[in-house]
Amino acid sequence: MLSVKQELKNFTNTLSSLPKLGVGLLFQAPLQSFVEANFDSFDFLEIIPDTFWNDLGASVTPRYEENQNAQKYIEFLSKHKPIIAHSIGLSIGSADWFDIIHVAQIAKWQRQYHFPWHSDHLSFSRLLQAFGHPIDVGLTMPVPYDAEVLDILVERINYVHQEVSVPFLLENNVYYFEIPSQEMSEADFLNQLTARTGCGLLLDLHNVYVNAYNHRFDPWDFLDNLDLTQVVEIHLAGGMVMEGFYLDAHSGVCPEVVWQLLEKVLPKAPNVAGIVFEIFGTYYNHMGPELLKQELSRAKAIWKTNR
Repeated sequence: MLSVKQELKNFTNTLSSLPKLGVGLLFQAPLQSFVEANFDSFDFLEIIPDTFWNDLGASVTPRYEENQNAQKYIEFLSKHKPIIAHSIGLSIGSADWFDIIHVAQIAKWQRQYHFPWHSDHLSFSRLLQAFGHPIDVGLTMPVPYDAEVLDILVERINYVHQEVSVPFLLENNVYYFEIPSQEMSEADFLNQLTARTGCGLLLDLHNVYVNAYNHRFDPWDFLDNLDLTQVVEIHLAGGMVMEGFYLDAHSGVCPEVVWQLLEKVLPKAPNVAGIVFEIFGTYYNHMGPELLKQELSRAKAIWKTNR
């Protein structure tokens, strides 16, 4: 049996040996025409697997009803480009429920589509009502940065590693309110989490910018204190200001500050295997194909310079 130290070393070696895919696009159905007409504008596609099946509830077996037409389309896409899974439904930070059925479903899809890695959010979205009925709040809620939560997450990440045969990444979360009396900073929490589990990071630079804008801190300070060797994937996106808050809306072009963050971070993050641009399908018609191609082209130029 391998020691914990040896297992963590193996995870680190795995992160460094992942294929360097380049620049990808987060796929959503309204982007289908763009994807099919512009295969040369991106190197891979990231999908949200949860959107390709219906969750019939924890009391139903089988729990997930898969969309067969959607699966055929993923198979079509996978013949042209590598596919990466970025899930939204694990809710790994929920205090009273760890969704092992969701993990099993991700493992099944990894076997089908051969994702080189998969990811989810460092957050929670599900909680139990007083009578035990689960509800989904519809947002990625922030977890407290304390030792108790860290212990819970370590155990759950280790379980994911056992069940899914490729590296698992967690994305730094966007938050619109701050939890008082935190035991650790966000960077310290992420560093301890990756050190104890070998888990990779999906560094969403737009999330960093959103949090820095709304809570008045320097994004460079956060990044200077983060262990960038654990970063495997980077997300870029655009947002909007509404009633004084900057929103992670995935609504258009990437802010200039975020491009600057990317240019500074990428040379310091040797294990980055891909950069993904995110645009919600509801905003695609407003953005248009030419602007989207420009964003992808700029990301490719930065990737080429640093890789």
